[in-house]
Amino acid sequence: MKDYYQELGVARGASDQEIKNAYRKLARTYHPDINPGDKQAEVRFKAINEAYEVLADKEKREKYDRFGSDWRRYEQAAPGADYGGTSDFSDIFETLFGGVGQRGGFSGGRMRMEGQDVDQPVEITLEEAFNGTQRSLQFANPNGTPRTLTVKIPAGVDSGNRVRVPGEGAPGLNGGTRGDLYLVVRVLPHSRFERKGGDLYLTVAANLYTFLLGGQVAVPTLPGRTLNLNIPEQTQSGRTFRLGGQGMPIPRSNQRGDLYVTVHAELPTRLSSRERELFEELRRLRESHGS
Repeated sequence: MKDYYQELGVARGASDQEIKNAYRKLARTYHPDINPGDKQAEVRFKAINEAYEVLADKEKREKYDRFGSDWRRYEQAAPGADYGGTSDFSDIFETLFGGVGQRGGFSGGRMRMEGQDVDQPVEITLEEAFNGTQRSLQFANPNGTPRTLTVKIPAGVDSGNRVRVPGEGAPGLNGGTRGDLYLVVRVLPHSRFERKGGDLYLTVAANLYTFLLGGQVAVPTLPGRTLNLNIPEQTQSGRTFRLGGQGMPIPRSNQRGDLYVTVHAELPTRLSSRERELFEELRRLRESHGS
């Protein structure tokens, strides 16, 4: 199924101006003159134009919102169309769709078609993925009135996960049930944490003396708390420590992934004369011991 709204990157309830603005931006990006010889850009440009052709036309958009990607076939099968002598509405649909399918059937001489499922991309932050969040989506009812749908996104979701909302997809035809709506999640990159599945990865700095003599370093966590990580004496810079159960929530369980912390040495700068003397003395001492 082609999702023209997703193709243009707009919500299903987007205004005509929002659709036009999105189209202009994408058309400039993928225009063949801007991307000579780029076949992928050419395919994308054609898809963008196809989506805009439908969504910019009020009548076509209404049919697309109601029937999904099959809207052209419904339009062609409208009562009164000439199909070589086929006049019964159910006969027309049987000709077009090859009889009763898995998502439809005939009822009272009219074909019942189940509604199509619809994918809706959503972007959330890593903090929202950790805690769970919700999104309010704007849709247009078949009569054109706006409708707001609030959907809960559970904690622990990852990029590519789909959150199912039953019965909120494309409408059916002649008594057919609506399809389902699926929120396709994309978790945005974080400035400090890197995520790999249920685990989180973080880099922190510690001073030279902590690496040599041992000590503690403060480690931030995604919920906002700070943990103290014990650094053994004579630790090498670049060592990674695992903090069990401090990663992302695991969906449908009470468990969490782990947090992996890599520590790097932060060397002192702007040494005083006395500090420089002490470091030179330490170097001579190490050299005299052959290490």
